[in-house]
Amino acid sequence: MTDSELGTVDALTREGEGVVHGGKTIFVAGALPGEVVRFRRARRRSRHDEAELIEVVQASPARTAPRCAHFGTCGGCALQHLAAERQIEAKQRELADSLARIARAEPRRWLEPLRGPSWGYRRRARLGARYVTKKGRVLVGFRERLSPYVTATERCEVLAAPAGALIGPLAELLTGLDFRQHVPQIEVAVGDDATALVLRVLAEPTTSDLEKLARFEREQRVRLYLQRGGLDTVTRLSLEPAAPPARADEAPLNYRLGEFDVRIEFAPTDFVQINGAVNAALVSLAVSLLAVTTDSRVLDLYCGLGNFTLPLARRAAEVLGVEGNAGLIERARHNARLNGIENAAFIEADLAQPLPDPPALPWLARRFSHVLLDPPRAGARDVMRTIARIAPEKVLYISCHPGSLARDVGVLVHEHGFVLEAAGAVDMFPHTTHVESIVLLTPGG
Repeated sequence: MTDSELGTVDALTREGEGVVHGGKTIFVAGALPGEVVRFRRARRRSRHDEAELIEVVQASPARTAPRCAHFGTCGGCALQHLAAERQIEAKQRELADSLARIARAEPRRWLEPLRGPSWGYRRRARLGARYVTKKGRVLVGFRERLSPYVTATERCEVLAAPAGALIGPLAELLTGLDFRQHVPQIEVAVGDDATALVLRVLAEPTTSDLEKLARFEREQRVRLYLQRGGLDTVTRLSLEPAAPPARADEAPLNYRLGEFDVRIEFAPTDFVQINGAVNAALVSLAVSLLAVTTDSRVLDLYCGLGNFTLPLARRAAEVLGVEGNAGLIERARHNARLNGIENAAFIEADLAQPLPDPPALPWLARRFSHVLLDPPRAGARDVMRTIARIAPEKVLYISCHPGSLARDVGVLVHEHGFVLEAAGAVDMFPHTTHVESIVLLTPGG
């Protein structure tokens, strides 16, 4: 450990740490650009050192007091000390930098950053749980920053209600169970009408455990599930050992997209966009940017539960959703029936590898006027050639990773002649360093 040093912060890393230059680069967690800080080097790396913040000597006007008592220790958030409007500006700059540096492209116009609530927004989360013998209790929360340990948390300010206030009661519940050392993880899912908690269990609960869990379920008005193995083992809590337990998808959660009169049902372990309010605004923006008409035929790649497919079907002639997960395809089809939507179809296909040309996949021989894609973090490298061959009027790409987005945009622009019409950041994950974004492309020439 070295003595403290003084430095000026020049920028933020993609992990939200302040960057101090001058000799070897130093990353200071909790420091903001423009600040003069006192720090102490804690870890030495080959290209940079990591330091702990001791004192903010001269604060940035953008600095704000974190709302959460666990900020700085908990790894769930990295930017609570930066004003919310400055967070999304930083993410817009990161998107612009990625497009310029990786895609070598700049949009004809920048979209206004899409924002929503900054607190109580997170409707999906994976919490750690760990019994600590020295403390004599179970800890529940996100992992600590740069550590595998579970943060000792009482409540979470970013989890959607009522989940944010349930962490303390959950820890107390698990501490009182006989199999408290065998519950390492809790999945949280908050729908419009119910909250589900999925307990990963590595041993069978006793009868006393089941009774305590059932009492918690009644008192807190949540749905409890047990997961004994893979996702196919997730079942509702039951006090009747002889009765077959209900599967997770037999009593689904749901959320509504009111502008399009669409209700989406989902199982507690299904992927849904984290921020419900921002997702609704994002769907609205996507439909607006695509400007579909009653003559439009839309291809929705990585369609999931039909989050974009079904709203688009309310405006277009026909929408085809494609997804690699068979379970999500079945639920997407169910959601279409639930909403009385007959002009949306769903097909299972592996989008993690290049798609063969027709006639190997007959659905690719159809004419699509618009393409929307919302891939995972790895991006959609393997479908770029397919999109270029389809030659749609518009391509809308929604991304949760600016690097993979920029790589794929670069392929469409430089290898297939598309034009980057518009781009913008989406504040899907306030107080974190995750960057959601949206870009619109059209054919060149």
